[in-house]
Amino acid sequence: MKKRKTLWKWWALALGEKASKCDRESDNVALIRTFIFLTYMITNFFIVYGVLRTHHFPVEQINNQKQEIC
Repeated sequence: MKKRKTLWKWWALALGEKASKCDRESDNVALIRTFIFLTYMITNFFIVYGVLRTHHFPVEQINNQKQEIC
């Protein structure tokens, strides 16, 4: 249990400075920052996926290759 609290403290501090002197308020702010961070990461994943799919593995070329084989 103590290790979990330590990891949470490190994660919360990695997100930014402590929001207030009250631990409960700081934890709530850290949760909001974590949510924002996760939405950025998910958005970034879809952007990178779209770029890779469009530029490196275009759908038209794959469909054309399948038609040529048949």
